[in-house]
Amino acid sequence: MADEGNVISDLNLDGAGGPAPNGEDTGPAAGIISQYVKDLSVENPNAPQSYQWQDAPQLDVQFNIQSTPVDSEIHEVELKITMAAKSEAGTAYMIELAYCGLLGMRGLAPEQMHAFTYGEAPRILFPFARRILADAVRDAGYPPVLLEPIDFNGLYLQQLAQAQQTADAEPAGHA
Repeated sequence: MADEGNVISDLNLDGAGGPAPNGEDTGPAAGIISQYVKDLSVENPNAPQSYQWQDAPQLDVQFNIQSTPVDSEIHEVELKITMAAKSEAGTAYMIELAYCGLLGMRGLAPEQMHAFTYGEAPRILFPFARRILADAVRDAGYPPVLLEPIDFNGLYLQQLAQAQQTADAEPAGHA
């Protein structure tokens, strides 16, 4: 029979090698607290006729990322995706998804918070939103659409570079 002993005596309770007790952690930290569907709309305006259409629909996908502060350390990031499948015969389906995550950020510099909010958080949220969209398309009666992975960090860095170029191109001395 194995010696079960006192399990608590085997734990390191002095805080070394683990989180500090009672909120004494002071290092920078960022992470997703929770994720949820804030809004989901599926429109199938031409069913059942659209199931018989022979021409392949054109898929239009639009993304928008917004952030709203909840308090000083928590932000809600909303990944809004609008997807529409249209053909010459009309619109097969339109889906709008607002998928959100609550971010906790503590001890980060403002530029790090901005990068995590608009680059890293959407990267973490996207696979879950992609599955919801695929299920919604399938549930509307069409073959599921799996969107390609998106490099949100790369897009974020690209937008920063464009913003910097625009700022550098502004003539100085405006009064």
